[in-house]
Parts: sequence; C-alpha cells; structure tokens
Amino acid sequence: MIKQALLGEFLHEAENTRKILQAIPDSALDWKPSEKNWTTGQLASHIAEVYNWYESTFNEDTFDMGAYKYDKGDISKAENILAKFEENVANAQKVLENSDENTYFNEWKMEMNGNVLFPPSPRIQVVRGFLYNHLYHHRGELVVYLRSTGNKVPGLYGPTADDKF
Repeated sequence: MIKQALLGEFLHEAENTRKILQAIPDSALDWKPSEKNWTTGQLASHIAEVYNWYESTFNEDTFDMGAYKYDKGDISKAENILAKFEENVANAQKVLENSDENTYFNEWKMEMNGNVLFPPSPRIQVVRGFLYNHLYHHRGELVVYLRSTGNKVPGLYGPTADDKF
C-alpha cells in the first residue's frame, strides 16, 4: 500500500516536473538571480538529477556522495536537460516499482568521505524528504526563475496568472 501511494504521487509529480522543464526556453538557461545561485540550466539539471538518486536511496543503506558520479550531459539546451530528465525518471519509476516495502523502515544514511551528511533515518522518511520534497523545493525555485526572465509558468496545481479564463 505504501508503494502504491508513493508511485501515485511520483507519477503525478513527474508530469508536473515535465511541464516546468518544458517551459524553459534556451534563452533563460544562463540566467541566475545572484552570484550565489545556480543558473536556470544548472537548477533544471539538478532537478533532473534528483531522479538519478532513486537507485541508491531505495537499494543501498548508505549513499556515499564521495563516490557518486553523475554525467549531466550538455545543459546548454533545454531539450537536453529534458531528455536527461526523461531517462532518469523512467529509471526511477522502475526502481520504485521494484522496491521492497519491507525495507521502507530500514535505516538509511548519506556520507561523504566518512562524514555523515544525512543522519540515519528510516528510508521512507528519506524518500519523502530527500527525493520528493527536495524536488518540489527546487521546482518552486524554477518557477521564480521563469517568472524573473519573463517566461510563462505552467499550472502545476491549477491555473497560473498566465492562464486566461
């Protein structure tokens, strides 16, 4: 039952993520709100990358970020970021579908070079926080990036100011 609930939310929110990534024009990819922030392209690429973490989160008790390698590919075009998202989301869906609910309450942690980055927590809590909520947070940032560059924002949970009724 837990897996079905997670999968339902996953599929719904993957579609919302797809909508927001499809709304990014190439002309906005290099924009960033300040020197401390990522560019739109970097932020969008990170959103696509979150789906790459499902394998380690569901199938390992320790995610070693020190050993983690990710090829984000060419992020100079929005279509490339979207293609990477599609690849990662398809793999993440398979991982979720094949996950074992009996492991959802096992302890999970993230380390880097022996340092704990994410304290030991039940895997289900990590899925909700590290995978799902983390993604929603960055999608919200991306909405602001799109607005700040004069681009339309798709409705994710209903109409936006760009929709006319």
